Amino acid sequence: MAADETWRAAGGVRPRGLLGEWLLAACVALAGLSDLWRAWHLGYLPQPFFYESSDTWMDWFNTAWWAHDRGIYDSWASIYPPLSFVILKVLGLPQCYRGPLPGPELRLCDWVGVGAIHALYLLDAVLVAWAFVRMDRRTALPRAFALVAGMPLLYGLERGNLVLLAFACMVLAFGRVLRSARLRWLALAVMINLKVYLISALAAQLLRRRWRWFEGGLLVTVLVYLASYLLLGIGTPGEVVANVLAFARGGNAAGVLDVWYAASYAPLATLLDGKDFPISTLIGSQIVETGGRIVAVAVHGGQAIILAGAAATWLRPGLVPPFRATLFGVALALITSEAGGYTICLILFFVMMERWEGLLRPAAIIIAYLLCIPGDIVLSTIAPMVQDSFLAGHTVSVQHGIGLGMFLRPLLVILAPALLALHTVAVVWRDLRCGGGVGASTNGGRRR
Repeated sequence: MAADETWRAAGGVRPRGLLGEWLLAACVALAGLSDLWRAWHLGYLPQPFFYESSDTWMDWFNTAWWAHDRGIYDSWASIYPPLSFVILKVLGLPQCYRGPLPGPELRLCDWVGVGAIHALYLLDAVLVAWAFVRMDRRTALPRAFALVAGMPLLYGLERGNLVLLAFACMVLAFGRVLRSARLRWLALAVMINLKVYLISALAAQLLRRRWRWFEGGLLVTVLVYLASYLLLGIGTPGEVVANVLAFARGGNAAGVLDVWYAASYAPLATLLDGKDFPISTLIGSQIVETGGRIVAVAVHGGQAIILAGAAATWLRPGLVPPFRATLFGVALALITSEAGGYTICLILFFVMMERWEGLLRPAAIIIAYLLCIPGDIVLSTIAPMVQDSFLAGHTVSVQHGIGLGMFLRPLLVILAPALLALHTVAVVWRDLRCGGGVGASTNGGRRR
């Protein structure tokens, strides 16, 4: 018993667990080095990085171009709130966006935008390390390294996606970095105004009956939206909601490439549905039908388990860490609809805040490390393609294929929070059977 108390006091990780984490972090490092070597010699980033090697950083620059155009919500039908465009107008050189259409030359002109992308990535690295050190010094380095050098955040860097800023705000809002509740609310508000689906993180606070935190976060979110709307001059709630609904009705996959690096099974389910792409003519109707059933079971089963974990949290909020309750909200949103492979980092941050105890939590942490590995197992290659590579500065022969991650990655994204939900249900069930009441409230529900 004394030895058990010693490792708990030292950080909650048994020596074999800590060694395992370092080995998993080493796998992330080796895969990253392999990617760098291949990018240097082949001229493009390997699978599962974005399949179009000429499109590096264009999530940022396409959006930045529209930030200087009044047709954001009618011509482009953007689903982003006004704050995204306000930020991109500030973090860019206006003279670079006077052309008729967004193009690759924007990256060569707007050095401020390029610098901002990489500055946000470095900010993520600092904040993650800080948050994990304050959680557990023993595991901070391998977990922070794996998350920062892992595939989801690197994918966000390669795309130049504003998830880099949203992720930093999530760490500030829910990591042990800021002490002020008002500053946390501000970070949360910016995060939601960048990625609307992250309203689920705020809603999840109700599971632990943090009424004041919810009310404060919601109020600041509305104020940030109003301020950004006044600065941009366009982007009413009606416009944003209408575009989001139209985007959702449009489906999630029109071809195989749309499941290239997905966080959920939504694109694959649409692909197997066969309405937009004749997949059954390629692999047979029986495989399509079986695959569709498996995907449905995985998604609905994961949703049900996470909802059970959320219900257990509501019953005994004092027994559940606050970050896990937030994980349930974020995970439920991200596995239900597709928001991009880079969003996996938002789930992994909360999973890696768990302690290496028991069986379910270590299993979830191991899955998080696996999802960080920047690579894929190619099952079958396709004919090489000639593409213009932005990184190489010339045309290259690109070799891609059907990767195992296309089918397995969304399952792992579901499984990690589902395991933690099962752990939550088990803990609450034991407490209910024993007639415990210590976890029934959280200081009157007025926690900040």
